Amino acid sequence: METYQAHETAVIDEGCVIGEGTCIWHFSHIMKGSRIGKNCTIGQNVVISPDVILGNRVKVQNNVSIYTGVICGDEVFLGPSCVFTNVINPRSAISRRLEYQPTFVEKGATIGANATILCGRRIGTCAMVGAGAVVTKAVLPYALVVGNPARQTGWVSEYGHRLKFDAHGHAFCPESGDHYRLQNGKVRKEE
Repeated sequence: METYQAHETAVIDEGCVIGEGTCIWHFSHIMKGSRIGKNCTIGQNVVISPDVILGNRVKVQNNVSIYTGVICGDEVFLGPSCVFTNVINPRSAISRRLEYQPTFVEKGATIGANATILCGRRIGTCAMVGAGAVVTKAVLPYALVVGNPARQTGWVSEYGHRLKFDAHGHAFCPESGDHYRLQNGKVRKEE
């Protein structure tokens, strides 16, 4: 018995694992070996290639391409038309399937609309990649990156608000009130 919902136009290959409460919309294709967690939303016209892993409560907006080698943690947001690569130097006439590089998107990270993530990178916990950014290197947890190539322009909270650190490296999220600490070029949430 299926515990997820899929539109009649969605194509789901055999050998996929799809968690309870997940919803898959029009014209999306989930390929063999993919594992999708619980309570995910897969938008319209999404391609999830073989062996991709999505955690729980992941939101994939329309027209997103997620290629083999991508692993997303829980509560990741993938904005409309963002794309991941899996080979550094693709050529039509040369098979590079044995050269796929893994890409990790950690818990709570957001990838903005039309962003491109080059393979072999790690997007840190709760990081935010701006719309249209081209990520060519690792993104630190809580970092805000924009542009082509993507450059860090600040820090964000778990709620996605810019953090303004005082002279002592302390900041508060204006929505949640959570406290953050900037130390040695890295941010962590204080418990």
